[in-house]
Amino acid sequence: MTGNVKGALLQLAAMGLYATHDVVIKTLGGVYPPLQILFFASLLSFPLVSMVLMRDPQPGSLRPNSMGWVVLRTGCAVVAGMGAFFAFSTLPLTQVYAILFTTPLLITILSIPLLGERVGLHRWAAVVVGLSGVLIVLRPGAQDLQLGHAAALAGATASAMGAVIIRRLGRTERPLVLMMWPMLGNFFAAGAALSLGYQPMALPHLAMAGIIAALGLIGSFLVIMAYRAGEAAIVAPMQYSQILWATAYGWLLFDEAIHPATLVGVAIIIGSGIYIVWREGRGVSVNRPATTARLRAEVVTTPKSTVLQRFWPLRR
Repeated sequence: MTGNVKGALLQLAAMGLYATHDVVIKTLGGVYPPLQILFFASLLSFPLVSMVLMRDPQPGSLRPNSMGWVVLRTGCAVVAGMGAFFAFSTLPLTQVYAILFTTPLLITILSIPLLGERVGLHRWAAVVVGLSGVLIVLRPGAQDLQLGHAAALAGATASAMGAVIIRRLGRTERPLVLMMWPMLGNFFAAGAALSLGYQPMALPHLAMAGIIAALGLIGSFLVIMAYRAGEAAIVAPMQYSQILWATAYGWLLFDEAIHPATLVGVAIIIGSGIYIVWREGRGVSVNRPATTARLRAEVVTTPKSTVLQRFWPLRR
């Protein structure tokens, strides 16, 4: 088996786990407030993530070298986490994924001021076409837009901003700082939100929150292994397989019907994202920000694999 095939298969497996992770969120979201789910999933993630953090070989404290950028990235992680959990709890799965799939497009835009990227006509056209796909999915005027749509858009934008900030920081910050600040930010923000509404959780539902934590972390490790095994230009497009899982889960478990416009919009967004990845793979981009993007909101249950791999340096 070639490295690219192995990488693609590992990425497909990771996306299946991520989709299952999101299904559990949606299931609990029908009973409990979304931010309560985020809090307990974060709480139960700490023992698992702490085992990884103990591998950090670099001495030092949790004080960032670039305080402003780390604080901004932490804020982005909080918005991304809350937005994603709220969106998955309230919207059809396919609509959430369609909006989150705009992350590479938004990263391409944000990389201009933050990374000094030069984006040519081809990639600008792909961004414009991709964002038009979002309008097709949302169909403003034809359907009632909900707070969940705004939450998903905010989550995608914040996740894109956080990814670009990581690229800007490079390796000037300790991995422990890059992991712990967003983790603690999500944990405390979700904990504070419990005052807005709390419902006691049954033990089986707490166990489901633990499943969210386990699936997210295992998925992140599979992503690391995928990018170690195969080329990024081959592995990255496999992220879009989540829409297949979302379609199947939505139909089987939640009786979600898919509007034809949603399929058209998703196809446009995916096509645009793959085109940008292909262009970067040809050496058009210096930083390759979209190629290395992960279509996941950064919460403690799904830490950025680009940071996580610094603790777990798997070899090709």
